[in-house]
Amino acid sequence: MNRTAVMYTEIGCFVVCVFGWILVCSTMPTEIWTWSEVDSLVLTTSNYFSNLWKDCISDSTGVSDCKGIPSLLALNWDIHMCRALIIISIILAFFGSVLILVGMKCTKIGGTELVNARITFAAGMNYLVSGLCSMVAFSYYGNKIRAEFQDPNFRAQKFEIGVGVFIGWGGSTLLVVGGLLISVFAGREGCQSSSKRKGVPNYIVPEEYSSISGKGNHIPTVGTEGALGRKLSQGSSDESRASRASSVTRSSRAYSANAYV
Repeated sequence: MNRTAVMYTEIGCFVVCVFGWILVCSTMPTEIWTWSEVDSLVLTTSNYFSNLWKDCISDSTGVSDCKGIPSLLALNWDIHMCRALIIISIILAFFGSVLILVGMKCTKIGGTELVNARITFAAGMNYLVSGLCSMVAFSYYGNKIRAEFQDPNFRAQKFEIGVGVFIGWGGSTLLVVGGLLISVFAGREGCQSSSKRKGVPNYIVPEEYSSISGKGNHIPTVGTEGALGRKLSQGSSDESRASRASSVTRSSRAYSANAYV
């Protein structure tokens, strides 16, 4: 891909990742991660909903009341895990946004093309890890609600998956897809540039071995050029030796004829 196509791809993936980051952040204040409706009569219908931070209840008149979770240490370990993963996801996505703004080709802040590619690759990896962290948190929380709802032996109040989990799944998917595309394009450019700089230098064939004059034959490969070049040099050395020997023989014959006269 040319530079213009890569630049527009980076911009599109950046927009996708920012939208995913915003969706994941919006799940934090969202109260409806789980919800349940209990009704015996129309006037006494109650809705129970909660998230990772508080539990709420509302009646048929629209009045709702929320109560924060009183004890942090009394929570189960899975709630702590989901909280930590989502906070880590938000932080990683923030640093990914800062890095990609520095390393994108359209900003020209990072420096050379190689440095920009590596910075953009780091941003893509931040987005990818951020999406995976949030995806694990939302998937585990949703699967827990599903397992409790379908368990016939679960006697407590059963809840259903709320809108906050679905929003989190959408945001996590955008982060994973955008971060993966950024990492692929930027990583390919950065790795190719690094391999060209650190690779073995190309062997340059001398000009005298590139072609053979005489019959107009051309040597196609480097190995053949080397072999034929050695043969040609060996043949020329043999010819030079034979010419020197013949000249010595002619001079000796001429000297003996002069001596005889």
